[in-house]
Amino acid sequence: MTRTGWLITGAVVVLVAGLPYWLPRIVVALRVRIFAWVGGEEGVRAPGREVPAEEFKKVYGHPAANGRSRGAALSDLFWYWLSPGPEVHQEHLEPGPRYDDVARTTRQILAGLSREQWTELVGRCTRRVLDELDGPAGVHRVRLRDLMMPVWAEVYYEVVFRASCPRHVRDLITGNADDVVSALKCTRLRHMDRRARLTDYLRRRLAHDPPPVPLPSALTAREQAYYLQGTFFNTAVVQMSEAMAHLLLALATHRPVQDRLLAGEEDPDFLDRVVNETLQHFPLFGVAHRITSGEIPRDGRDPIPAGSVLLFNYPEYQGSGGDRFDPDRWLEPDTRPSAFIPFGVTANRPCPARGFAVLTMRVAAEEVLRRFRLDSSVEHTRSLPSRGPCLLIPRSGTTVRSRSRLAVMRFADRWEGVWRSLVQLVLGSYMVWDARRQGLCRNYFAAPSGGPATSVTVGR
Repeated sequence: MTRTGWLITGAVVVLVAGLPYWLPRIVVALRVRIFAWVGGEEGVRAPGREVPAEEFKKVYGHPAANGRSRGAALSDLFWYWLSPGPEVHQEHLEPGPRYDDVARTTRQILAGLSREQWTELVGRCTRRVLDELDGPAGVHRVRLRDLMMPVWAEVYYEVVFRASCPRHVRDLITGNADDVVSALKCTRLRHMDRRARLTDYLRRRLAHDPPPVPLPSALTAREQAYYLQGTFFNTAVVQMSEAMAHLLLALATHRPVQDRLLAGEEDPDFLDRVVNETLQHFPLFGVAHRITSGEIPRDGRDPIPAGSVLLFNYPEYQGSGGDRFDPDRWLEPDTRPSAFIPFGVTANRPCPARGFAVLTMRVAAEEVLRRFRLDSSVEHTRSLPSRGPCLLIPRSGTTVRSRSRLAVMRFADRWEGVWRSLVQLVLGSYMVWDARRQGLCRNYFAAPSGGPATSVTVGR
């Protein structure tokens, strides 16, 4: 082989070997451009040039920043991802009596349990799922999001129906939630038949044995099933599973923090601070969009016009926390991050579970840590498309880190990221196109009666 040939071969080898380090970043940048295109030129980014970080909360909490779906091109994409029934999903209803009725019902369902009952329920469901881990007593390799999803499926079924969740129903809920979150992360196309099976079950369940808390009377029987599916068995299950995956992966990748917890130091609030630090670095929400129903005045700046699409970027706003993972920053008021809104802004549709989310995350984490040490060498990102690969090492066994397993995990994670990023680019681009083609939100509001012009349940 000539010298030129050797040089070309060497360059190709270096290029291929470096794929995990440069290709995913390029693909992510392309995806960002695609989703920015979906948002349209009318999108007002916050924080950004028009809405700086210091105005983020004020603008977000303004009464005129109350539109949710109507008038935003981005709504078609979210309705597509969250079908069936996005027109009655609590986070996508426009303000008014219907939203008030739905939000009130959600609060009543969640308030039906005391803190002690939440603690008992989450602990019991977590233990049951951990008991089901396959294989002999030893190290378990799991995906943390997959491990946690059955826990929250059981928890929220019991919260809604006040009855234990049958195994086949748990499978329906986890199948539905996994399909939704996989589509949101663009790692798989959505499968509406998988979601429809849960809808059918809920309709039958509501017809014969409705939950103790009466469901919104303004909704039809089908819409009541959609409401439960979207609010509890999509959003609640997905968000809590993601939150727990981030928390456990943070412990697995920050060994000194985990060691403090396992040592049983007399610091009962330390785990709560770890939860806060996790939510600071890995906020559950990406970009929340709102449509202004009126003008928003601002001191020293032009007002934001009515009809503007506000794009509130949680990760960018909370980025002031820096790269260091330090739960002790929450000990003193002057060291706590000021840009911290893990459950939204109180004045504008905050998360209904904000009052007990940290409590329930703590309970589930404690149950896991009673049995296992956690170890992982994967890259921890906010979107977590890898679902959080992790080793669960029984505490009763060896405490030596499995370096060979961690090395294999790190190698596999990097190369999975190459393939996954390409899949996300292709599938994400297709779903953007398909969502715009179907126009679920646009067609719904274009109907003369204000109802659906076409079915919002049809899809792939």
